[in-house]
Amino acid sequence: MIQVRELANYTGDIARSLGIKKYDIYGSSIDSTNVQVDRGEPKQVKASNRSSVIVRVWNENDTVGVTSTTDVDPNGIKLALKTACEASFFGVKENIPDFSPEATNPLPDVQYNKTSQIPVSELIDKLLNAEKELLETHPAIESVPYNSLSQQDIDRFYLNSEGALREEGRTYAMVYLYTKTEEAEKKPRSGGSFRMSQGMEALAIADCVKEASEKTISHLNYQKVPSGKYRVVFSAEAFLSLLGAFSNMVNAQSILDKQSLCTPESLGEAIASPLLSVCDDALHKDNVAAETFDGEGTPTRRIPLITEGILTGFLHSAGTAKRMNATPTGHANLGAKITVSPHFYHVFQGQSPEQEYKLEEAENTILIDELNALHAGVNSLQGSFSLPFDGWLMNKGDRVSIDAGTVAGDIREVLKSIIYVEKEPELTPSGVCPRIWVDGLSITGEN
Repeated sequence: MIQVRELANYTGDIARSLGIKKYDIYGSSIDSTNVQVDRGEPKQVKASNRSSVIVRVWNENDTVGVTSTTDVDPNGIKLALKTACEASFFGVKENIPDFSPEATNPLPDVQYNKTSQIPVSELIDKLLNAEKELLETHPAIESVPYNSLSQQDIDRFYLNSEGALREEGRTYAMVYLYTKTEEAEKKPRSGGSFRMSQGMEALAIADCVKEASEKTISHLNYQKVPSGKYRVVFSAEAFLSLLGAFSNMVNAQSILDKQSLCTPESLGEAIASPLLSVCDDALHKDNVAAETFDGEGTPTRRIPLITEGILTGFLHSAGTAKRMNATPTGHANLGAKITVSPHFYHVFQGQSPEQEYKLEEAENTILIDELNALHAGVNSLQGSFSLPFDGWLMNKGDRVSIDAGTVAGDIREVLKSIIYVEKEPELTPSGVCPRIWVDGLSITGEN
């Protein structure tokens, strides 16, 4: 682990000896182990220790140079500072990056206890047992071709020449199981599940096995669905996937680059049904990967994005905030170019609905569990999407798997066509969200 205070001290001494007055450094160290299995045998074991450090230096003309290194001893830092200083004379002269005005503000008080990593042999045994249990749940489940059990230990830090000094550490454990079936005269069907926790002891592997099994079995008896307009219910994972695919709507950098469906003037506009509210909340109690500061040292916080259908906020770095006369929100990623990205979505009910809906009472309604091919089926600049999905046709409690289907539409119309936001949230890797009901979506099936 990097000794950040020691690093800050000798970086300051080296900078003064080089005549560098303004600099900052962001770094992370990741120690990870990942195992995969195949039909009762270990398939792959990966172990790595990766370090990445970004160094920025401003010269007397106030232009900035950036370099990266993995060597944080005094010699490595000296070389990085010299290289960044030389690069600074070729830096951009418009919208020059600067320190975050909040880089020395107090960080949120988040209690977090790191856990110890377990031996690789135990990881393999746990995953082999999970695979075995999953295969035994139903004779049609022929294999678990995609599976993974991993643990990570992450340390992050940020410091600058004005006295900012941040550091934090996190540990994560993750399991992923995805099945494949084989039945005579039937198409192969699949089902997957994912769980994540702060450590291996708290990882709900049994729940992951159960969910993957139930999803797979529910897809065994499938039927074709006629093409047409349907009432659609998005699972938490499906809705957050769609929301993430169009995150340029709230990304200030995308907006300034004119690569967004929104403009700076869009704040205050109604972009969704008043039933919907969305926040980005890095510090949400269910966010296992919580971070208290971003790549520029800005403290993270809860940021309202959509409040009862009204666009109320954007995600900012220090640079985008300055250009848009706003406040940094703690969403910057430091690199050769500063980028902006969300942390953890929290979707919840806005205004109270006039009518409540229940899946067990729904008729001719499609429940979308997972959206596929997001890399190819989304045009984020036009707002359109056409995506294959896994899901079921719901009829008064009867759930029948859909053989093959594609859902298409425009994200702006989808958000405004929401008729119900359920109260009970579901946890996913990208956020918490209840099921979302949308009217009049186009579904293409196999006729």
